[in-house]
This record gives sequence, structure tokens and C-alpha cells, in this order.
Amino acid sequence: MKIAIIYASKHGTTEKVANMLAKKLRRSGDSVELFNVRNKLFPDIEMFDKIIIGGSIYAGNIQRGIKNFCESNKDKLQKNPLGLYICCMQMDKAQEEFDNAYCEELRTHSDANGIMGGEFIFEKMNFIERFMVKKIAKVKDSESSLNYDAIDSFVKDID
Repeated sequence: MKIAIIYASKHGTTEKVANMLAKKLRRSGDSVELFNVRNKLFPDIEMFDKIIIGGSIYAGNIQRGIKNFCESNKDKLQKNPLGLYICCMQMDKAQEEFDNAYCEELRTHSDANGIMGGEFIFEKMNFIERFMVKKIAKVKDSESSLNYDAIDSFVKDID
């Protein structure tokens, strides 16, 4: 199988998850290519057997690049197996944020849906981002809450 993982990553967590997914899928013999839309990389999705799309949640919303990519390719994305995931830190709102990130048609069509947890990486944030995280999330240091079980489950569902 030829798989495209299309993602947007600002501080690296969504990219980290994309690489974990790619590594696990390659073990089962799949060919995997990664595309970060923040770098203006947009694949011809018709060249792939499966598509995985991932983004991170900031202030309750997925990155605009992922949202735009999904909207402009909605019909094509519904022709092949599809996986959707988000990285987020507010687990109490995670399902709502997932539902807001991807339209109902894509969520219904997808074979794998993942809420992968997230990270606050203060070293990669600017002053304003650090201030907001400290104020709103009440977090003082970098922390990770990636959900490795969710990543493994996602791979089983999409494979």
C-alpha cells in the first residue's frame, strides 16, 4: 500500500506523531510519504491508496492549512481509505475539537480516528504562546501527554 500522511505541525508534536505512524506502517510493508502543509507541500492524493490527515489544536481550532486542504479535497478524500487525527492537550474537550476539526462527511468516511494527546514544548513557543499556555492551561513547564495506545489503535484501524 502507498500511504500519504498529510499534517500541519507548528511546534513538532503532530510531526512527531506522523513519524511514529509512518514508522509503524512501514513495518507492515507499506510505503509512506509525509507532507507538512505548513511547508506548502500538497500531494496529489489520487496517487495514494490511503490518506492520513493530522493537525494540532490551537485555541480550539485545527490549523487553517489542514482545514483548507480537507475542504478543497473533500470529494477526493472520500474515494480511498482515510484516517484522521488531532493532537491536543485539553482531553476534556478533545472529542468536540476533533468534530470541529473535520467535517462530518470525512469523519463518517474515515476508517481510523485518533485523538493522540499532545505536548506543551515551551522551548519551541514564543513569549506570547508561553504566556497564554501558562495563563490558560496553568502549565509552568514543558510537558507531554501523548497517548501511545491511541497511536497503536489508529495504526491497527487504518492498516
